Amino acid sequence: MEDFWATGLWVLKIWLYLIISLIMIPAMFGFSLGISETYMTILVKTLEWATLKMQRAKTDEQTAKASNGLIQREDGSMEKELEELRRSRPKPPVGGDFTLSDCFYFSRRGIESIVEDEVTQRFSSEELVSWNLLTRTNDFQFISLKLTLVYGLGIFVRYCILAPLRITLACIGLTWLVIGTSAVGFLPNWRIKSWLSEWVHVMCYRICARGLSATICYHNRENKPKKGGICVANHTTPIDIVILCNDACYAMVGQVHGGLMGVVQRAMVRSCPHVWFERAEMKDRHLVTKRLKDHVNDKTKLPILIFPEGTCVNNTSVMMFKKGSFEIGATIYPVAIKYDPKFGDAFWNSSKYSMVSYLLRMMTSWALVCNVWYLPAMHQQDGEDAVQFANRVKSAIAHQGGLVDLQWDGGLKRAKVKETFKEQQQKKYSSMVVGDDSSGNSD
Repeated sequence: MEDFWATGLWVLKIWLYLIISLIMIPAMFGFSLGISETYMTILVKTLEWATLKMQRAKTDEQTAKASNGLIQREDGSMEKELEELRRSRPKPPVGGDFTLSDCFYFSRRGIESIVEDEVTQRFSSEELVSWNLLTRTNDFQFISLKLTLVYGLGIFVRYCILAPLRITLACIGLTWLVIGTSAVGFLPNWRIKSWLSEWVHVMCYRICARGLSATICYHNRENKPKKGGICVANHTTPIDIVILCNDACYAMVGQVHGGLMGVVQRAMVRSCPHVWFERAEMKDRHLVTKRLKDHVNDKTKLPILIFPEGTCVNNTSVMMFKKGSFEIGATIYPVAIKYDPKFGDAFWNSSKYSMVSYLLRMMTSWALVCNVWYLPAMHQQDGEDAVQFANRVKSAIAHQGGLVDLQWDGGLKRAKVKETFKEQQQKKYSSMVVGDDSSGNSD
């Protein structure tokens, strides 16, 4: 029995020595020994081979579709589509009179929304053109013996090798984050404390990124957020924080939590001025705005990282930005993040998976591959309100990341459509039929 425990301890020591020497130390100092690159090269070639096998087995089927949607929607506005519909009549109406044919427009729009609305599909996994050997994206189907053996080997590699390695690295990264930030917190407020705090934060996030086999390509680094500003980005997963903090250090904004998350938050705030709110304070918009303004007005503090969508979207689009962070008057640094779904689905469907189950899914995926674009700093223009400014920033992020720019609120994932949305459509149609001046001359 003693020999068994001695052998187990020896294996554990070798395991930790390999992790520290081959992964942790290179991650801490920002360089690579080429292990991740070799793994990604083998993985890409394996997936390409599997794709060819599946395409040959299904030569009679169309493997790639021009569009993932069931509905082909028109891009025109209500006014444009109604005008075209009225012109198709033998005797088009004069001016803005109501016509019975207008009902066809609203009926079509209603049926389109029932079959496939623009909101619900943004909270389900992104569709893949070809199978990536993960049953969570496509069901397994027997195609050939070789492909089945590769699939079985992939299960062994992901669950028996990668998962233990990634869980170990995640535990080490979080533990080192708590210990490192707590230790830095005891130092006096000198410049060395700020430098050590940033180094500890970035180092721990790099360890966690290596634990996810993250391959990240950063573009336009000359536009990286600077102190005294606000960094805003589209939101796909909580891991977005790890992706961005792997390249720079940010001040976080969020609600105070209990448990393990609370321990991490308390340790982080000792060394860096993160902005944490109590649950009751989050409802006080004036207090939140004041705290954020005080932070950005201090040019020595790190840029704030905010995800204005307020929820995770499935890597295909950008939904409405909340206007709060755009009312402060600070410099906005937009960042676009786009994940490659071929190596794993990064989207967190919080209504379907808990945080723990989601992280386990990510740790048993092939890898996390993404592109990050730093966009030029943006400022609020004269005569532009916070909503218009937020929409302009959102459009820039969507265009750069190749994402669909949507006006819908991500909160619709769990809430009903606000009455104001319905009233906007009713007022728009009313102004077409009655005239724009009718509301002002009603008395």
